[in-house]
Amino acid sequence: MERVEKSKEKYKQLFGNGVPAASATDPDFQDILSRFIFGEVFYQGNLNDKQRELITLVVLATNQTLPQLKAHVGAALNAGLSPVEIKEAVYQCAPYIGFPKTLNAIHEVNEVFKTKNITLPVESQKTVEEENRFEKGLETQVEIFGDVIAKMQENAPANQKHIQEYLSSFCFGDFYTRGGLDLKTRELLTLCIISTLGGCESQVKSHVLGNKNVGNDKETLITAITHCLPYMGFPRTLNALACVNEIIPEN
Repeated sequence: MERVEKSKEKYKQLFGNGVPAASATDPDFQDILSRFIFGEVFYQGNLNDKQRELITLVVLATNQTLPQLKAHVGAALNAGLSPVEIKEAVYQCAPYIGFPKTLNAIHEVNEVFKTKNITLPVESQKTVEEENRFEKGLETQVEIFGDVIAKMQENAPANQKHIQEYLSSFCFGDFYTRGGLDLKTRELLTLCIISTLGGCESQVKSHVLGNKNVGNDKETLITAITHCLPYMGFPRTLNALACVNEIIPEN
């Protein structure tokens, strides 16, 4: 009964006293879901509830499972996350899932914020300007990945160098440099986003190394990917764990 009681306690903490809609129509399925997610996965590993809800938000945004995303915005607030932290986590998805899907997710966040009388827009977290976004983004890239970035830019074909420039200025300059979330958190969320996408194993491996470089240890990566499991399924979870084990071997 420990798992059952844990799931009830965690669900109430995150969502209040409401009853999931599926409990009336699909009680067996809802029991399996609640007991696994909130009675097991939420207690596995070394992440706190704030970190877990940030991960949940970006995975649901990546999957475009918007009703569940909306519910977890409320849960994220209940877990103690600020509106800025929630917005920054969703913004972090944009370079990986594209603007339209990110805008869909932002819309759901805003709807919840409005019901809770949270003022929009939230405080700007921008730290770069037009004249230094490339430079600051490149600095962040090098901090995460090291000297390999210079080699990537040098080795890019002439007709594709703009992609490397976009990576530095847009992905890392416009997003990674923002306030609200620290670099370790942004890099961990990125690993979860690209693991959820599937078919991105090369990038997953790069970001496993990036996470290691910014101070996220293997236990943290395993916990984060495990937390993604109920939302992205076993195949993508196992693929991501294989990437972790390849880059950071057990022995």
